[in-house]
Amino acid sequence: MAVDARVSQLILTIFALYARTEHNWLSVASVVRLMSDVGVDAQPTRNAVSRLKRRGVLAGSRYDGAAGYALDGPTLEMLAEGDRRIFRRARASPGDGWVMVLFSVPESERDQRHALRTTLTRLGFGTVASGVWVAPQHLADETRHTLERRGLSGYVDIFTGDYVAFGDPRIKVAQWWDLSDLTTMYADFLRRYTPVRDSPPTTGPDAFRLYIPMLTEWRRLPFRDPGLPLSLLPSDWNGETAGALFDDLNAALSDLAGKHAHEAIHT
Repeated sequence: MAVDARVSQLILTIFALYARTEHNWLSVASVVRLMSDVGVDAQPTRNAVSRLKRRGVLAGSRYDGAAGYALDGPTLEMLAEGDRRIFRRARASPGDGWVMVLFSVPESERDQRHALRTTLTRLGFGTVASGVWVAPQHLADETRHTLERRGLSGYVDIFTGDYVAFGDPRIKVAQWWDLSDLTTMYADFLRRYTPVRDSPPTTGPDAFRLYIPMLTEWRRLPFRDPGLPLSLLPSDWNGETAGALFDDLNAALSDLAGKHAHEAIHT
């Protein structure tokens, strides 16, 4: 991840965790202070906040006379959906069925085609063929809401159903999803953060310094991984182990990090 993008993602993690319990608002000073705690200087932080404002993710706002920023409505909705993916991950069973998205976008609207593909990838869909994407059926409602929110529903049809014939579902899943890429991402997470679980920090600042980057790295993974049935995944699948590690880290770090963050916000 590029440095600028990483700084923006760290800021979004901080807003997602702490602004929503603070009237959907954080002061400029508190954002700069919290970002310094994860090793980012004031100027890169201000630059990233400006970029997020231009993109419509953040909006300038004042509270009790202080300058700050709030999350816009669509971003708040996106984060609420993200909470479910990140903290309450669903795992499909073999008999649950599938959701299939079919789309056709005119060549003159190739930007919308790119937006559709990007959105479906981020939702965890696999590619069956050009314009035919599939995911476990438990993602049907989230898919519909996300495509509506992003103005893409006019290009798609959505179906749910079973895979009937003619291939081995395990082989098909390996063709539709890049499981090796996901396995590598999970392996990187396990390598980086298993030592943290084995020797967790005991102070708020140390917990915050580890928690924000850890959550920022983790929160993209549940969107790449749609929760495929374990029986259709390789025998050495490490996604469950990585998920258990995240749960342990969240339990060990979130309260200490949150206490430190709220002290910084109210200083």
